[in-house]
Amino acid sequence: MMNHVTTTVAVFGSCNMDLVAYVGTAPKRGETVLGREFHTVPGGKGANQAIAAAKAGAAVRMIGAVGGDDFGTQIRETLQKSTVDVRGLRTVPGRSGTAHIVVDDEGGNSIIVVPGANGTVDGLVDGDEELIAGSRSLLLQLEIPLPGVAAAAAAGRRNGVRVVLTPAPAVPLPADILPNVDLLVPNEHEAAILAGDDDPHRALAALLQLVPEVVITLGARGSLYGNRDGARVEVPSFPVDAVDTTAAGDTFLGVLSTAMGEGAGVPEALRLASAGAAVSVQRNGASSSMPTRQEITDFLATR
Repeated sequence: MMNHVTTTVAVFGSCNMDLVAYVGTAPKRGETVLGREFHTVPGGKGANQAIAAAKAGAAVRMIGAVGGDDFGTQIRETLQKSTVDVRGLRTVPGRSGTAHIVVDDEGGNSIIVVPGANGTVDGLVDGDEELIAGSRSLLLQLEIPLPGVAAAAAAGRRNGVRVVLTPAPAVPLPADILPNVDLLVPNEHEAAILAGDDDPHRALAALLQLVPEVVITLGARGSLYGNRDGARVEVPSFPVDAVDTTAAGDTFLGVLSTAMGEGAGVPEALRLASAGAAVSVQRNGASSSMPTRQEITDFLATR
């Protein structure tokens, strides 16, 4: 990454406490299995992307909500320890969001998200637009109410901020969101749902009719970029032994947005993002697995 400029990133999205159980094989319906370990780790797609970008070297502002419970306090403290600005993180009555995650021995996961306080983030409140306007890029996901995502995307567009959307979890998007998105970053499953085509190259072409730039993440097969000028870039992933793939996509996105904000070209930004994700999947947890800028540099030096 380019070292001489710090980019500023705003994240408008979810904050959860991840309740993670590690098992040999995930239980089927009606089945009980014995787990090996249990951890509580602050997460949520919004907080994860904020921490990933901050660790990669960006100056990050988090906008969202936590509950007035112990989880909310822990989430706020974790963000602050990662140098994320939490002026835009409000505390609301009730419970913080939680994600109930089962991780199997192959590193795969299944997740149930209970929104809690995230369900209150259905629009902008005083101060949010200023935090967005003072940023180079705005990262959005879909773990908060869609009217909130739409309001933030519109604020980004009004203020000339680059709007980046991770369309996860995959849901039908209202017509008022995508016109304000500059870069869409789905995984191959989300791209297939949005485009109606499970071939990544055809899905890319379809999605570029909706937004100017798209990156489709393909898991172990790497990533695919395209824009409306006809550019196409494919970057392979780095082969590593995955321990826990939770938040690999959020790590990829945080590193990608930081690198692009600093002026890296698309191939270099994708390579850095792939390296960040490769480091993260070799560790347990979500926010706890994300690499620092130096760790990404060190990893690439061995490749």
